[in-house]
Amino acid sequence: MPKNYISLFLSLISCFCVAQENQKSFVVRLIEEAPIIDGKLDEAFWEFAEAADSFQQYFPSDSIPATQTTSIKMVYDNKTLYIGITCKTLGDDYVIPSLQRDFRAGGNDNISLLFDTFNDGTNAFLFGINPLGVRREALITGGGSDLRGFTTSWDIKWKGETHIYENSYTAEIAIPLTSFKFSEGTKKWRFNSYRFDMQANERSTWAKIPQNQLIFNLAFMGDMVFEKPLGKSRTPLALIPYLTGITSRDFENQDSFNNFKYGGDAKVAIGNGMNLDVTINPDFSQVEVDNFITNLTRFEVSLPERRQFFIDNNDLFGNFGGGRDANPFFSRRIGIARDTAGNTIENRIIAGMRLSGKLSPTLRLGVLNIQTEEDAANEIASNNNLMVSLQQKVFARSNISAFFINRQSFDRPGFLPEEEEYNRVFGIDYNLANKDNSLIGKFYVHKSIDPDDEIGNFSFGANMAYNERNYSAVFDFVYIDEGFNSDLGFIPRKDIYKSAGFFSRRFWPKKGAINSHGLEFFTTYTQVPSLDFKNTDSFNRLSWVVNFNSLAELEVGFEDRYVLLLNDFEPTGADGVAALSADEDFRFQSVSVNFRSDRRKVFSYSLEPSYGEFFNGYRYSLQGRVNIRLQPKFNFSVRTNLDRIELPAPFGTADIILISPRIDYTLNKSLFWSTLVQYSNQRDNLGINSRLQWRFAPLSDLFLVYTDNYFVSPFLPQQRTINLKLTYWLNL
Repeated sequence: MPKNYISLFLSLISCFCVAQENQKSFVVRLIEEAPIIDGKLDEAFWEFAEAADSFQQYFPSDSIPATQTTSIKMVYDNKTLYIGITCKTLGDDYVIPSLQRDFRAGGNDNISLLFDTFNDGTNAFLFGINPLGVRREALITGGGSDLRGFTTSWDIKWKGETHIYENSYTAEIAIPLTSFKFSEGTKKWRFNSYRFDMQANERSTWAKIPQNQLIFNLAFMGDMVFEKPLGKSRTPLALIPYLTGITSRDFENQDSFNNFKYGGDAKVAIGNGMNLDVTINPDFSQVEVDNFITNLTRFEVSLPERRQFFIDNNDLFGNFGGGRDANPFFSRRIGIARDTAGNTIENRIIAGMRLSGKLSPTLRLGVLNIQTEEDAANEIASNNNLMVSLQQKVFARSNISAFFINRQSFDRPGFLPEEEEYNRVFGIDYNLANKDNSLIGKFYVHKSIDPDDEIGNFSFGANMAYNERNYSAVFDFVYIDEGFNSDLGFIPRKDIYKSAGFFSRRFWPKKGAINSHGLEFFTTYTQVPSLDFKNTDSFNRLSWVVNFNSLAELEVGFEDRYVLLLNDFEPTGADGVAALSADEDFRFQSVSVNFRSDRRKVFSYSLEPSYGEFFNGYRYSLQGRVNIRLQPKFNFSVRTNLDRIELPAPFGTADIILISPRIDYTLNKSLFWSTLVQYSNQRDNLGINSRLQWRFAPLSDLFLVYTDNYFVSPFLPQQRTINLKLTYWLNL
């Protein structure tokens, strides 16, 4: 039997095992006197507390100890977990781009702590801090196998301060035990930590993680053992009211309005593992504006959820099916609708509740119910949006999940067709993950029900991914019936059978400027069942990817694409030109180069030129980003996307331009100002969003948001809004 097949067989067997060999552990001591959180580890108990140290290098190598030592000590009382951290450094030339909370770790100095409180290898809480004491927190879902399972929108109250010494910095952290969820009487949590050290150009972890896995993967953790078992996980009742005043001017319709709103959220703990979130008359106006994108495809593009109410335990709702093609629940569908002209507008949420968490050590429950308002003028019905899900852990890190979704208009207005009165979807998923995450996969079957349903209306799919140090391979397929419908889902295309594959071969030079390089091949093949499985789309990409020790990255790629149009399609957006006709097919190729410089530098950039055929013409494209920082307070970046499309007459020729400069200025750790300008001639819009945020108390903010939009051609004002909003987090 070939060696690779033997490895794959052994990986399948290991699905029933957990944890790596030589498990690390340390003891968390019980104390009686709480420390003063000032960043200085001068309390006597820090000297005697047991340390989690002996960090392992993750980058540039994953086979040697870290060159710069890190020590983490923990103690606790009946209310709080206290953490003392010492990080040795080469000097004090730290990279700290911003003083704003919830920074991303890449390209700057920081240390992060991961706590798997239910010891399931699937979900974890993350807390991080940098040398200046700027904090971040995140939720890890899906075992940390995918970047989509890393959510920084989660917020919770905790304290952390730092102190900088010569060739080191220390951090002192206090996290209330109420910030975690855990089983009553537990004596052990799984734990890991990872550190980014820009001066040594080193990334290191406490529990060893191979470079072919993400640095926050939950398959690789040690144990933190409490001296005495923990009691109940008691999360206090949190009330988060808000007040907002808004003034807006619609220049296109010569209309203006002033409005005052109030509402709020409540967070209630139920037992040791459940959260109840309630929202009344929510307002999401402080949420950061979405980035414009240039879309030259025939299909919708998904954007990430940014609203805090939908974040906690979001994997119980949003991780079903195939995220790219057949996701039955996409929370951004709630609160938006289309008016009679087909424009996307806000559909006000009246109230909602979400119950989520652990019913037992192996069983999780999620219930979401949101009621939206009727908008008769735009022929938008009031809808109740319900989702219920259950997730049962099986084996070590795998689970079986089931869900039911119901979008229902209970009092159907006259303008709503009978066939749109409700939409129901239910299904089951099996998620597989083995002990070292070398093998992960998913298998699912979903069905939808509408008032005018017929037999069928199924969606099903499967994917398997194998990932070891030198080789990676992925196989994926999805089938979506022509009648399958999920009003609350992201289904860009129906009536398809799509298969996809990915293969990579990585090389690890022992010396030189290159850390790793390799060949990657990605392919997709799409057929339409209603057309006797005729092939309508295929895509093949061969690329060479290089990761340098300097943190720079390079990718060179060649693409081959085939498209059979089922509908007329005009890709340029030009006026008065012919569309490409349905039933025509096209095959076209292109080449691209993508380079990203070292993000540690004051000036960094990325550049991706591409050139090639595009349907029956040509496309020249240049994507890029420039970033300048005057740390830690000022950061300026410009994102550009320039496309030149040339199709022969009578088809269109167009220059599609997207330019997005952004300024972030953090006056201190409590006062932040950011401005984003986005110019897109494809969207015929110049948008300005400027936001001043004052965090006057923990997780309590005053926002002043200015938004201005203009038509590009001709240049005319479109809509202008000023919003003042106050939120306050109150624990009872």
